[in-house]
Amino acid sequence: MKFKFITAMTAALMILTTATTQVVSKDSMNMLKQQKETLDLHQQLNDSKLKLAKLENSLERQSADMVKAQEEAQKSADANAEIANRLSADASDRKLARKAKKAARSAERYARQARQEAGNLESLQKDIDSLKKQIAGYEEKLASLPSVREPVTRNN
Repeated sequence: MKFKFITAMTAALMILTTATTQVVSKDSMNMLKQQKETLDLHQQLNDSKLKLAKLENSLERQSADMVKAQEEAQKSADANAEIANRLSADASDRKLARKAKKAARSAERYARQARQEAGNLESLQKDIDSLKKQIAGYEEKLASLPSVREPVTRNN
């Protein structure tokens, strides 16, 4: 008797709990998924815009570094040319030959640095262009998504 009573009470309790649980409709689930997708796209868009701002800020510094490296390479090449001309006038001067060799190494080193800086600047510009395309893609996706609104609840 007690067993039947406990079983009946347990069954009644289970029925009541399942009847009182809130059922989420498929429309609500779809709306929540769309909201999540929209939020994710907004976050990716904002992250990309922040990264773009950082890259654009470093673009000016990188340009200045490249110009400086090119100027140093040109000065070193001019110095090398001057010493080489003096050496051609007096080919037997060992001290001048040593200076010419050092000047040539220096010119080579500065030219390499200038090429590296130019490559870095080009790479940075490619990254900026790529990021701009990515941002445009995110904005296009956001524009194509249907606007998701919060459900309106009315209290009667």
